[in-house]
Amino acid sequence: MATEGQFEYESVLCVKPEVNVYRIPPRTSNRAIRAADWKLDAPDWTGRMRVTARGKVAYVKLEDKISGELFAQAPVEEYPGIAVETVSDSSRYFVLRIQDDNGRSAFIGTGFGDRGDAFDFNVALQDHFKWVKQENEFTKQAQAPDSTPKLDLGFKEGQTITLNIGQSKKKERSRPQGSGGLGLLPPPPGGKLAPPPSSRSTNHNTQPPAGGSDTSCLLDLDSSNSNSVAPSNPSSAAGSDLWGDFDSVCQQ
Repeated sequence: MATEGQFEYESVLCVKPEVNVYRIPPRTSNRAIRAADWKLDAPDWTGRMRVTARGKVAYVKLEDKISGELFAQAPVEEYPGIAVETVSDSSRYFVLRIQDDNGRSAFIGTGFGDRGDAFDFNVALQDHFKWVKQENEFTKQAQAPDSTPKLDLGFKEGQTITLNIGQSKKKERSRPQGSGGLGLLPPPPGGKLAPPPSSRSTNHNTQPPAGGSDTSCLLDLDSSNSNSVAPSNPSSAAGSDLWGDFDSVCQQ
């Protein structure tokens, strides 16, 4: 029977080229683990460390530097936890619980020569299980029924609603006068205001200049009678006949 996560894709979280492995004495009490109790100057094995993840489980694998053969691996289901523990006197050393295919387990000590490698190893595990925690929360939210009360915004039977729609009054704005209106002109530079121009000139109250009234009247008479036929005046004709008769008498 396949175990959980056996057929899932395996991703690489961290790779460190060199790590030391130590045999550690069995625990006799619950006191904190100290790396000073190990033989730090004589490691039992040296190789590389590769941290992978398959599903929600992380695996700390100790492999040969050249061939890549697996020396031991520690499945990590939570961190911090019993699978990976820190020591009390240094940040470069950890205790791993390794397991074989038969389920047997043992505790070994591991350490890095550089503090930066130890920091990267620690952060890789923290980031992975932070993601695992978020995935678990999303799964719980998806499976949990929605217990919040729902609002019923529908109309009940016989229920009505009244809307009061008021007419908005628009403020009348004064429109500027058009070009045809009499607008006020700016004052001239001298300070005197010019009279507004009149559209039509009216001369009803003005008197014609002296000496030109007779001429203008004659011109008006001539213009008015230029195209009209003068009526016959019998009195004027008779007058001319009388002068003619007087002339004839005088000649006799």
